[in-house]
Amino acid sequence: MKILLAPSETKKSGGVQPFNPNRLLFDTLAPHRIKLLHTYINILQQSNMQVLSKMFGIKKETDILKHKKDIIHELTMKAIERYTGVAFDYLGYIDLDTSAQTYIDNNVILFSNLFGPIKADDLIPEYKLKQGEQVGDIKPEKFYNEHAAHLMEEHLQDEEILDLRAGFYNKFYKPKKPYMTLKFIKDGKVVSHWAKAYRGIVLREIAKAGITTIEAFMKLPIEGLSIHEIQTTKNRTEIIYTIDI
Repeated sequence: MKILLAPSETKKSGGVQPFNPNRLLFDTLAPHRIKLLHTYINILQQSNMQVLSKMFGIKKETDILKHKKDIIHELTMKAIERYTGVAFDYLGYIDLDTSAQTYIDNNVILFSNLFGPIKADDLIPEYKLKQGEQVGDIKPEKFYNEHAAHLMEEHLQDEEILDLRAGFYNKFYKPKKPYMTLKFIKDGKVVSHWAKAYRGIVLREIAKAGITTIEAFMKLPIEGLSIHEIQTTKNRTEIIYTIDI
């Protein structure tokens, strides 16, 4: 079973190893990634604050300048450690034991707006790119759908899929084979912040239990959640959880 996960806007700084885009998931995707990276870096070097503000999704000039750097030569850390949003905070990767971390490293695929599909343990530098923003004339979601979606299909052909991403990332890749998603409701309403939190919690519990099939996942008790309903439409099955706390 492979688990698809969205990235976060916020990221941890620092790193220990040089960046090598050729070592990310799918070596045949490297030329396309490098094209996008070079476009991104050229914009950082040449563009004015207004352009960078839009691309980064931030307004303060000092914050913009902090991200105006040649990321090709920045140090890296695991993608799963780089991202620091709500889901990643609740996952608590660094506090998991070695076997749970190894499970995540081997079974989680993240969808970076800059790097496309990457493994949880792929080494990436810190970067800034707002979800949905173009890099020059390139729309990353369309770019990676064109160049990587077929690679994902091949990569996952013998795997069950649990998709924990936000809906936007279907634009990068939407499975053609059967897959499962989750929805979270509280007091009868779909929640946003808590959905991110519980995606992290669900992934943490899956990793701790070493879950390898959807069937085993369905039997996994998760504190604070109870299954409200299961809906299947075409190849997509959605578990609707009620948040009980």
